[in-house]
Amino acid sequence: MRRPRGEPGSRAPRPAERVTYAGSGESWSPPPSSMLRILLSAQTSPARLSGLLLIPPVQPCCLGPSKSGDRPFGGGPVQGLQRLLEQARSPGELLRWLSQNPTKATLQDLSQLIIRNCPSFDVHTIHVCLHLAVLLGFPSDGPLLCALEQERRSRVPPKPPSPRQPAIYGGQRLEAALSCPRFLRYPRQHLIRSLAEARPEELTPHVMVLLAQHLARHRLREPQLLEAIAHFLVVQEAQLNSKVVQKLVLPFGRLNYLPLEQQFMPCLERILAREAGVAPLATVNILMSLCQLQRLPFRALQFVFSPSFISHINGTPPSLIVRRYLSLLDTAVELELPGYRGPRLPQRQRVPIFPQPLITDRARCKYSHKDMVAEGLRQLLGEEKYRQDLTVPPGYCTDFLLCVGGSGAVLPMRTQDPFLPYPPRPCQQDQANSNSTTQDPTQRVVLMLRERWHFCRDGRVLLGSRALRERHLGLMGYQLLPLPFEELESQRGLPQLKSYLRQKLQALGLRWGPEGG
Repeated sequence: MRRPRGEPGSRAPRPAERVTYAGSGESWSPPPSSMLRILLSAQTSPARLSGLLLIPPVQPCCLGPSKSGDRPFGGGPVQGLQRLLEQARSPGELLRWLSQNPTKATLQDLSQLIIRNCPSFDVHTIHVCLHLAVLLGFPSDGPLLCALEQERRSRVPPKPPSPRQPAIYGGQRLEAALSCPRFLRYPRQHLIRSLAEARPEELTPHVMVLLAQHLARHRLREPQLLEAIAHFLVVQEAQLNSKVVQKLVLPFGRLNYLPLEQQFMPCLERILAREAGVAPLATVNILMSLCQLQRLPFRALQFVFSPSFISHINGTPPSLIVRRYLSLLDTAVELELPGYRGPRLPQRQRVPIFPQPLITDRARCKYSHKDMVAEGLRQLLGEEKYRQDLTVPPGYCTDFLLCVGGSGAVLPMRTQDPFLPYPPRPCQQDQANSNSTTQDPTQRVVLMLRERWHFCRDGRVLLGSRALRERHLGLMGYQLLPLPFEELESQRGLPQLKSYLRQKLQALGLRWGPEGG
């Protein structure tokens, strides 16, 4: 006797599983497993079910009574079958009807009738039949499932053809890649290939500026790409203004790369002569890049140091940054251009060049070795014998500065003037050129951290700004002691670091402690 639904002790049906029939890409919820048990009950045993799939019926049978009596399958009308299939809200209902009426239809009869008449079924009925066939174990490559699947595919509306994408050429591909926010890790070969595939008319100033900015931002010292920018600048000289040129020249100074293009410098000198009075900040930016390359043109310097140019920039929004750059250019003239005889920046217009550590160092301070080196020096020398982050005239920030006596003893900083005079006296420059610590009673030794981000991406060439700072400090008479990141990274712990610093200082002839005073 069937237990009423909800009666105590009745078991709740298991959650329906989702079954996907072959090739359909869609799923249905099958009936509870109790329906399958009913179907495989005594009246429809597994042996009988297998036989029904293979053996045709001896007598035709009906799907149900109609007004004119029972009609066999072969009698023609399929309204009974179609009505039964269409009214079944799920394969479970159809399966339940089959299990409750085992004498009214065999599976073989049902299969053959569905195959013959499935073209007249709607999409829902086809889906019901497909899932029913899977539940009843019909083979996926059998005639029933093949006929239903073919009919299902014929009902799917064809996808509209995708619009044909216009061909993307080298310049467009290069611009699209450079404009992508995630372009940071694009391989260099992708850039080179896109540039090689670009037609000359596709290499617009906008594309080349994007390329130059990408190389400068990510410290990519790629000669083939830099030479392409230099060649573009020379070829397009007449069409370029100084605001575009400053962006194209930026990577050469930053990456410390002087191109092989022979017309590179003459072209820039002509552009500066033509555009110097139009955009003051752009003019000074171009000169800053050339300063890092040690290629300052005298004529352009005479213009930016002229009273008319200086009075023109005073009171303008970029006046402070322009004065800072002019101060650096004046320092370069003082230290590197002894043959220059033109006007100089007036003393009252000069400002400190870099009064504090550079932005990149402040942003990456947690990755820096500075704190570790500072602790090593403190334990090795004592706090009174070095200064950290001291800015020396005309405005260069030093990492660590020591004062060394004529005998090589490291002296307490409170007893010494840590600054060398600026402008340097002739004896200072002679001493810097001789690279000796014995000519002057007191030497200033600067320990220069060379962190990984102070180099171009290949790790072998210092960035232009770093090379400029070291060059100028050396020309002012400071003794430089570089500490490369590869050596610092190889030190394991403070004891090893102290031993490393001791060897570095002793190699310069320095002494400290009881024997060094």
